[in-house]
This record gives sequence, C-alpha cells and structure tokens, in this order.
Amino acid sequence: MYAFTFHRPTTVRQAVNLLAKHEDAKLLAGGHSLIPVMKLRLANPPVIVDLSKVEGISGVELKGRSIVIGAMTRHVEVANSQVAKDNLPALAEVPGSIGDPHVREAGTIGGSVANNDPNADYPAACLGLGATIVTSKRKIPADEFFTGMFSTALEPDEIITKISFPIAKKAAYQKFKHPASGFALVGVFVSKRGSDIRVAVTGAGSNGVFRVKEFEEALKKRFAPKSLEGLSVKADGLNSDIHAGADYRAHLIGVLARRAVADAVKR
Repeated sequence: MYAFTFHRPTTVRQAVNLLAKHEDAKLLAGGHSLIPVMKLRLANPPVIVDLSKVEGISGVELKGRSIVIGAMTRHVEVANSQVAKDNLPALAEVPGSIGDPHVREAGTIGGSVANNDPNADYPAACLGLGATIVTSKRKIPADEFFTGMFSTALEPDEIITKISFPIAKKAAYQKFKHPASGFALVGVFVSKRGSDIRVAVTGAGSNGVFRVKEFEEALKKRFAPKSLEGLSVKADGLNSDIHAGADYRAHLIGVLARRAVADAVKR
C-alpha cells in the first residue's frame, strides 16, 4: 500500500465534511472492495474516512410497510435479523450467499450498494424490490441510483445512511455463484407488490444490474413460472469472460427467473 491519512469520524456530518475537505478521499465501510485494490496498488487514495464509528447508521428496523437497514449493517446482521426474516425473508436470504463467513462478518450493505460491483447481490435486491437509498443529502429511488458498472448517482461528498425496502407480498432471489469467490455469475431477484412486478438481474449485464421489462410484463398477467416459458434475454450486451459466455448467462437469466418466481409463489 501507499501512505495515506486515516480519519475515523463519529457522526455523518463529520464524515461529509471530511469528504468535502479532501477531494480524493475514499470511504471505508466493510473494506472488502477498497482494501484489496489498495494492497494491489490499483488505488492510491491519499485520505481514508472510516465509517465504522459513525453513530446511527446501522441496524434493521420495521418502519410501516418497509424494512429499513442502516448503511453500516453487516451482512451477517441482515441474515440473522428476525425483523427481516419475519417480514421480508427473501431480503434476509440475500447476504447468506455473499462471499464467505469472514466477508459476511465485515462487509456492509451500504458499502456493497455504493460500490455497485456488477456481480454483487444487494444491487439486485435494491432494484428488485424498488428500494430507496437514503443519503446524507436526499432520497434516491433504486431505478435512478445504479447508473452503470461501479457507478452510482452518489455525489463526491454524499454518504449512504440507510436503505428502505418496501415489503413485497411475494419475493425471492436465485443465484448461480462462482464456486471460489461466491460472486454471482448470474443472480435474479423477483418481487410482486400489488401491481408492481420487478425482475432484477446482477452478474450478467456489461453495464451492471438491470431490470428485464419483458419478464415483468409477462408476470403481470400471471405471476407464475409458466408465464416466462419461451421468453429469453438477448446475449448482446451481456458479460462474457473466462467464467461464462454471454449466451450462457442469457440462458441462466431465464432459468433463474423461473426458479425465483416458483420460490416466491410458495412463500
């Protein structure tokens, strides 16, 4: 690693002020995205702002008809949350497949969402449930938050404080993961909340997480796996690498979407 200055604020305001003061500062949440690239000297931030001591931005709560999760809530805390399990089990199940126990004990939901890795799980849950990302400045709908691979609508001095997930009547997440990293080669999150049907895909898009509108329209007529039979996603624009080609990922999207709907219907 290169030398850097380390700050550990205790309030959101202090953290925001540090970001405003230091143009090239980077936030440290769980560290499982930032620290590895720093160790490999692929990133050289002169200032690190650690959020681990910031008060009031962790925990899982039921607020009205939404599950609200603080940005610094660890993956394992979401997975073990009885509030999430009782009210939105599909969301509670998402972090259980992230990485390994060490990653789940340290990684945070806010860090994952802010980083917007194209193979991450939480972006699919956010987009698949129509979540709202709450920051130090504003509230951003998930449909507007994810703007591309490793890219979001966050401004340089803006910090995620919590994420609000509407409780869906039916929801499920299905993932085909890389056996070593646990990252999603393809992950599909589906939900039904009244007339709002969502199908969000991670791991496959060359531009990051995305919704499949054709699948959503078919499921509006009947929320059942058979509604997706014969439908497919074009391979154009999908990732192709040593782990899986674009055609294979396109096939997996259809398979996992049908499995997710079948799982959601059973709940």
